[in-house]
Amino acid sequence: MLAHNERPTDRNDLIEPMVTARRLLWNDALLLIAGYVALDWASFFHPLYGLNITPWNPAPALGLVFLLRYGWKAAFPLALAVLLAEVWVRDLPAPLPVSLAIAAMLAAGYGAIGEILRRRLGGLGIFSDRTGMLQWSAIVIVGTLLTSLAFVLVLMALGLIPAADWREAVGRYWIGDGVGILVSMPLLWMLLDEKGRAMLGATVLRRDTLWHFLSAGTALWVAFGVGAESDFKYFYVLFLPIVWAAARQGLAGAVLSAALIQIGIIVAVQTLGFAAITVFEIQALTVVLALVGFFVGVVVDEQQRISAELRQTLRLAAAGEMAGALAHELNQPLTALSAYGTACEELLERGDTGDQLKNAIRLMVCESFRAAEVVRRLRDFFRTGTTRLEPIPIAGLLPVAVAPFQSRAAQAGVTLTLAPAPEGIVMADRLQVEVVIRNLLANAFDAVAAQPPGNRRVHVSAGQEGPDRICIKVEDSGPGLSGAAATRLFEPFSSTKSSGLGLGLAISRAIAEAHGGHLLADVGAHGVFRLLLPFERNPAHA
Repeated sequence: MLAHNERPTDRNDLIEPMVTARRLLWNDALLLIAGYVALDWASFFHPLYGLNITPWNPAPALGLVFLLRYGWKAAFPLALAVLLAEVWVRDLPAPLPVSLAIAAMLAAGYGAIGEILRRRLGGLGIFSDRTGMLQWSAIVIVGTLLTSLAFVLVLMALGLIPAADWREAVGRYWIGDGVGILVSMPLLWMLLDEKGRAMLGATVLRRDTLWHFLSAGTALWVAFGVGAESDFKYFYVLFLPIVWAAARQGLAGAVLSAALIQIGIIVAVQTLGFAAITVFEIQALTVVLALVGFFVGVVVDEQQRISAELRQTLRLAAAGEMAGALAHELNQPLTALSAYGTACEELLERGDTGDQLKNAIRLMVCESFRAAEVVRRLRDFFRTGTTRLEPIPIAGLLPVAVAPFQSRAAQAGVTLTLAPAPEGIVMADRLQVEVVIRNLLANAFDAVAAQPPGNRRVHVSAGQEGPDRICIKVEDSGPGLSGAAATRLFEPFSSTKSSGLGLGLAISRAIAEAHGGHLLADVGAHGVFRLLLPFERNPAHA
């Protein structure tokens, strides 16, 4: 299993973008044969008529993994493994030619399932998302049913199974293969892949994994210790540890928990000596148990992948939002540098090398440091998301943030007003807070654009709320927000503009919360946005 992209040890790196056949080496073939025979030997209990019809048959899961990785090239060693298992595990219950034919038929059946999985899930990836998991489950369930039917019909035609028992044989063989593949295949898939092994190893070494194992053991004791005497009415407790592991650790945790519970079930039924029919009923419930855990794990992995992608998208989108603020912040020092440079040239032309020239050069150096500091702060924000707080007078912050919109207001026929702000300071990163205010102003201008001339108004004010908060309010005469729109307003990619990405307000709220404040939108007949920030009044005005 390889990743969709190059993120190291990400949970979703367990999946290849396209399952392509690899070159099958002799050591791979030996691993398939030895592993298949060993799994067949370990799971050979409660056999029907001494044949390979058992409640749990994980060996085909290993065969399917090799067929997915190596294509039809793995079919021959798989057929050989089936034949060797018949000889070594079951003492060849049918004549050798018949056993050869059965081995070839089973290898062809499993090969067909593997080929369908490759073709259907090659683009989606195995176990990568809910759609892939659903398709994998459906293909395995239907494929094992058809293989079981063909296998039992052949055995019945050869007289190895009474004709009257063919339905029971099909059901039992189907349950055994289905449980073995559905429960064991994800674990075997990960174990045979380098990144999968790394993910499983990291999951095992996590501190909470021990608690998951202990909870699984406790649930097994409740289900088979306490519940065995009451028709396993406590079997449902086995869902708790696997769902817990899946919710905490994703698919890797679900796979480990499912494997542990399956092994515990097999040990319990062997130790307690349950009847065959009871074991098959338990295994049918185990399939549901494992699939629930796998689906929860896949959903958790999807959520974590989407969250990581969203964080990256928000950071990239923030670059666009911050670009305007960066241009504004750099405009003043660059303009000053140009003016001081021109002054230096004039002084040099006059031959003045005294204090005036030195002062102009000093001011140039100061302005260059100021420009470099702006760029450095922006770089640190994109690298680490950190904010650099400094005391900023609120009365000086708002006019600077509003100033770039004065000319736009005149051109668009918008009445832009700024109310006097109270005396006091906010501890904030000036660059980032200006981004928020400008984003709110840009949205307000867009909201009033459809209003008739004379009714386009945007008002900015600031007022103290409580002893240590200030509310910067941006109001407009636009249509306002409904309750439904307000609930989705700050969600990423939710925009009321046809050309909007829906990231500006999400970024603005993130910046506000990083400053210990909040960004709110009021429901009403016109637009009202409130930016709350920590605030300190000047001692002289307290």
